[in-house]
Amino acid sequence: MEYSKRDITFDNGGALRFLLAEPARFAVALSTCRYYQRDHWSVQSTTGATPYVAWDGQYWWDRSARRAGARLTGFRVDGRTVGIGDAVAALRAGGFADLADLLDDYGRSPGESGASVPLPFDLRCALAG
Repeated sequence: MEYSKRDITFDNGGALRFLLAEPARFAVALSTCRYYQRDHWSVQSTTGATPYVAWDGQYWWDRSARRAGARLTGFRVDGRTVGIGDAVAALRAGGFADLADLLDDYGRSPGESGASVPLPFDLRCALAG
């Protein structure tokens, strides 16, 4: 699945359309054993304004393999990148390479963050393969 959520605005009803559509998308996804979604987010006051927050995301789970994860890229707040990748760069520049190495798996580029986590055993998905 891929969604463009770049029209979350307060002046043209984009925020309301998002709030009305998202629960149904989420409910459909929760019933699956495997899921992958890519989306593109932007939340701003009016069309064309600098977004309060924006990012491109990938979210997935595989209940049979008992793993889930998310990866955000281009994460920006008020036009400035934020994310673990930004912290890694700052730590490296500050002489804290060991700490930067510990965080490197969770984001390397400006505005990038990501992680995967274990999921509990799901008999229905384990039997489905």
